[in-house]
Amino acid sequence: MKERDQILGHGAEADGIEEYDNPLPDWWVGLFLFTIVWALIYGVHYHFVGHRSQVKALVAEVSEAKKRWPQAAAATQHLAITPEAIQAGSAIFTANCVACHGADMKGGIGPNLLDTIWIHGGKPEEILHTITFGVPEKGMLTWGPILGPEKVAQVSAYVVARNAEATGQPVPGAAESH
Repeated sequence: MKERDQILGHGAEADGIEEYDNPLPDWWVGLFLFTIVWALIYGVHYHFVGHRSQVKALVAEVSEAKKRWPQAAAATQHLAITPEAIQAGSAIFTANCVACHGADMKGGIGPNLLDTIWIHGGKPEEILHTITFGVPEKGMLTWGPILGPEKVAQVSAYVVARNAEATGQPVPGAAESH
């Protein structure tokens, strides 16, 4: 039988508060030992028997996302600068971009889009990337999820064409797709 309510004698050191040295209940000790055994079994199963890991879960989730939304990854790589894309991009630019870049595209809150100095790159692929992923630290929205890949490509074609026209350079990719 376990001895209960044994006073440890620290009352004089603790303003008269007595401390008892009672053993923990058997059910509590049993539960504690069970959790230790369970943790060991689970850890061995998780890492060595089941071969699961966070890295594998991430890879599976990313591949599932690519299967589910294939055009989002593909659209960031292809930019066709056609008259139809430029015309559609003009309407998208007017609806979404004029507030920051101005109707004349010479800047305002956002930078000038009709010169040869580009903060984040002036190549068509770089413009497409900047519009798709934005520049949140400078206040530009991430337009990819908002507009979708097709509209992002159209507004990119419009910006590239207007910039080439303003700087007197040929429109890059007007004959072929990038």
